[in-house]
Amino acid sequence: MAEFLDWDAGELAAALRSGDLSAEAVMAATLARIEARNPAVNAIVDLRDEAALLAEARAADAVAVAERGALHGMPIAVKALSNVARMRTTEGSPLFVDRVVDSDSAFVARMREAGAIFIGKTNVPEFGLGSHSYNPVHGVTLNPYDADRTAGGSSGGAGAALAMNMVALADGSDMMGSLRNPAGWNNVYGFRPSWGVVPKEVGAESFWQQLSTIGPMGRCPRDCALLLSVMAEAEPGVPFNMPAQDWRLPEACSVAGAKIGWLGDWGGAMPMQAGILPLCEAGLDVLRDLGAEITDVAPPFDAEAMFQSWSDLRAFALAGELADLYEDENKRERLKPAAQWEIKRGMEMAAMALHRATKVRSEWFATAAELFETYEVLVLPVAQVFAFPAEWDWPKEIAGVTMDTYHRWMQVMVPVSLLGLPAISVPVGFSDAGLPMGMQIIGAKGADVRLLEIAQAYHAATQWPGKRPPLAPRA
Repeated sequence: MAEFLDWDAGELAAALRSGDLSAEAVMAATLARIEARNPAVNAIVDLRDEAALLAEARAADAVAVAERGALHGMPIAVKALSNVARMRTTEGSPLFVDRVVDSDSAFVARMREAGAIFIGKTNVPEFGLGSHSYNPVHGVTLNPYDADRTAGGSSGGAGAALAMNMVALADGSDMMGSLRNPAGWNNVYGFRPSWGVVPKEVGAESFWQQLSTIGPMGRCPRDCALLLSVMAEAEPGVPFNMPAQDWRLPEACSVAGAKIGWLGDWGGAMPMQAGILPLCEAGLDVLRDLGAEITDVAPPFDAEAMFQSWSDLRAFALAGELADLYEDENKRERLKPAAQWEIKRGMEMAAMALHRATKVRSEWFATAAELFETYEVLVLPVAQVFAFPAEWDWPKEIAGVTMDTYHRWMQVMVPVSLLGLPAISVPVGFSDAGLPMGMQIIGAKGADVRLLEIAQAYHAATQWPGKRPPLAPRA
């Protein structure tokens, strides 16, 4: 039995660095577990050749202990939106089914330098659009807690792979809620760092586009901090780098005395499926028992203004990235309808619409800064619905309220995403039907480490990821 695959990533990484575990043994056990468990969820795609991976692991075992990096010998599957040298980067699109790249994305290169061994990719929705990981190239990723449901997205493959204990760490990206939503639906942790902590690629447009960021996922917040210690390296060729932070968390983390603001359903502006708010309130009770002070907070800003600002900025960013595909009629028809709609919106957007969007964004940032003078962190649910049936494209209504766009049902993510604030999704338990849910704990810009400390204290008291999914039996 390869019990070490069920350890926290920090413990596994330490054993690999010290030589107490061999990289070859860990790789062999990882591949065996993927063979046994992945067919049930389809989380890991483009799995590399076993012989090549075992050879890389043996090479890692030959590295002197003193020269081993933070992720030495760790098997990692990278989100299918990012580049790993000599592997496909499909982005879930039939347009890129044959694209093999020559170099790593910047954060992937850092992980490789730290000793990670890349085994394959984790599944996504096409171009990462929407929180349901299905596409015509790799199929759909299913929820480990209910194989009839979605695993979320766009980091759905990452969340499901972690929940199934096929990998100990995973990267993800978050433009709207793609690190947090799948973490909540897979009973793991997903951390969206402050925008700029993990720099964008050199040469990518990053003065306007400050919505999407790379971040870590794990089965505990301490593991998220471990991966960030590798990912978060300033890049002088990219604007708006955040100052360096020490990602080492205290052995015993505390929330005693922390003032926490609970935003609930934003005064009813964000409809919630029955059962979500009580689970989040139970999670807040845990923080209260640990010594935090919880206060209900009235809606601090107009929810619709925020959503329209974010929606306009998102369409503008996507048009900038994908307009070339849309303008080619042969390629356009191979894009999913949601992508065509959003790219077209961005291409047709007037300059004054962008100005209005950024003005609202600036006003909300100022309001949020005032809130953080009173509260150390704010809390919102991580989703407005439980994981929905896998055959759906997206939920068309919540609590009797019609959703007018394919991403309106994720509106609860917008207050964070619009401002580039750090936020971590922490598990809060399960619905009566056994479906996981999470809440997002939100900090002020730059308060990343303190946010991870609060989440780690919560994790030590709850240990929710220890409730294993039905599709990943203890074996």
